[in-house]
Amino acid sequence: MMRALWLCLGCLMLALGVIGAFLPVMPTTIFLILAVACFSRSSPRLEKWLLDSPTYGPSLRAWREQGAVSRKGKAYACVGMAAGYVLFYWSAHPSLALAIGVGIFFLASAAYVVSRPSPKIDGSAGTRPGE
Repeated sequence: MMRALWLCLGCLMLALGVIGAFLPVMPTTIFLILAVACFSRSSPRLEKWLLDSPTYGPSLRAWREQGAVSRKGKAYACVGMAAGYVLFYWSAHPSLALAIGVGIFFLASAAYVVSRPSPKIDGSAGTRPGE
């Protein structure tokens, strides 16, 4: 029963990640990180499939093994959060209190992302661990 629940949750996270790949204001990687975590409890085959993905696998492995985010990933995340905030402010016309609250949330989220280490490179092979 629990395995099926983890599998369904993993599929939902994967679907949200795919949607995020096409919508500029919706994140992708966080949903794929959650999908990998769910699949690790339900489907080793799907977990391996995501971790071996040429597009997202290196980022997912860096997060899993080192808690790391690449400089490019940090930049995209911060630009995406800034764009999301501008879109929110422009379209919702929030009250001052709500605008400040959402702004603080985005700033705290950006600070967390920026504070993550960059992936360490394995000096012997010139590749990142897990590649």
